Amino acid sequence: MNDPKQNPSANGATPPASACPAGQESPIQYPCSFPIKVMGDKVDGFVNAITEVAKAHDPQFDASTIELRNSSGGKYLGVTITVTATSREQLDDLYRALTAHPMVKVVL
Repeated sequence: MNDPKQNPSANGATPPASACPAGQESPIQYPCSFPIKVMGDKVDGFVNAITEVAKAHDPQFDASTIELRNSSGGKYLGVTITVTATSREQLDDLYRALTAHPMVKVVL
C-alpha cells in the first residue's frame, strides 16, 4: 500500500523541487515567470543592486515589474523580482548570488 508520509505523490501531492532526487524532472515547467522575494535594509542602492543581480541571471529581466514593500518599522525593504526561469540551474545560481550579496538579509 502507498503511505502518503513515505511517498508524497501517493496522495497526489507534488514534492517541492528541492525534494526531487538527482536526475528526476522538476515539477516547475520551464520557461516560466518566477517571483523571488529579497529582503534587506532600506538603504540607497539596494533595489539597484538586486536589479543588477537579476539582470545577470535573466538578461530579459524587466525592472518595471519590481514590487517594493516596506517593513512595518520602516527599517527593511522587501523587493519582489519576477524573473523568467529557464532551468533549475539558473534559479539555483540566482539564489546563490542573491544570498551571497552583502546587502541581502533573506531570499524567499
